[in-house]
Amino acid sequence: MSDKGLLTHTVRGDDVDSRIDVLLAEIDLVASRAVAQKLIERNCVRVNGQTVNKRHRVRSGDHITVEIPPSQSSDLIAEDVALDIRFEDPDMIVLSKAAGMVVHPAHGHWSGTLVHALLGHSDDLGTLAGEERPGIVHRLDKDTSGLMLVAKNDDTQRALSSAIQQRLVDRRYLTLVHGRIVPDSGMIDAPIGRHPKDRQKMWVTDSSGSRQAVTSFRVLERFEAGATDDGYTLIECKLQTGRTHQIRVHLAYIQHPVVGDQLYGRRNIKHDLGLERQFLHSYRLALEHPVTGDSLAIVDPLPRDLADALRSIGDRSTGRTSVGEEVLPGVLDANV
Repeated sequence: MSDKGLLTHTVRGDDVDSRIDVLLAEIDLVASRAVAQKLIERNCVRVNGQTVNKRHRVRSGDHITVEIPPSQSSDLIAEDVALDIRFEDPDMIVLSKAAGMVVHPAHGHWSGTLVHALLGHSDDLGTLAGEERPGIVHRLDKDTSGLMLVAKNDDTQRALSSAIQQRLVDRRYLTLVHGRIVPDSGMIDAPIGRHPKDRQKMWVTDSSGSRQAVTSFRVLERFEAGATDDGYTLIECKLQTGRTHQIRVHLAYIQHPVVGDQLYGRRNIKHDLGLERQFLHSYRLALEHPVTGDSLAIVDPLPRDLADALRSIGDRSTGRTSVGEEVLPGVLDANV
């Protein structure tokens, strides 16, 4: 583990006019906005070589550097929590996070997180995301399951974070939504920002502070409407950007909320097929290994609870699309 790291970012179009503390947290260069503000106060953040205050707004082409100082102390304690590891070598880990597991400590979740489990698994984890997020490269919501990347050293953490920012990591999700999506494929390009009244929620808005968000999707299978619902569509989503709650917000925006989504969905346990968490699973990660250069493509089958929900409407299927015939056998048929 290195004692400190230097992170860099060049401001692009969708970053322009963002507050520096908000931007650093939004692009996952640091753990949170609060951490960004602390680093700014300590003069660890520079824009074009100059220190700035937390209200500074960035311009196109600005070069941002963030110095992560040596860790002075940490309250994190390693815990013996089982991990479902799908790939591991001296530089990185690819694991499947279970639904219900929080990625890193936060209010109300001070133990049992993925970070605590990683500390119990490995003595070597990247330090660049801050004390509260050793090894973490990107996040999944608490009730979203599936594949995540973890870095075991600073160089790998820096490389993986850069690859995600440059959209070189292919991240794909399976999700079941309410209603029938007619086109076989599509793209949702709508900016996302924090909801002005409910700070737990994001929403589509072009107000100040919103950021570009792009999600593409392909239909895999459709299910006809029932007596009390308007049917369902199983789709594959691909992230072009990585905003908070992006897939859930975008699908709710086009009037096809994710089944089981308690924050953005319809909140009807019957119509949500008995699920009390969103039907959203990170099923595929594909990337070039940052050290060896090998091509990695890892697929994670649909978890039992989501597979059972899908099985409950199996007799209402109107058939799989050609993409569904290609994708689903490897991730679904074994569990349904």
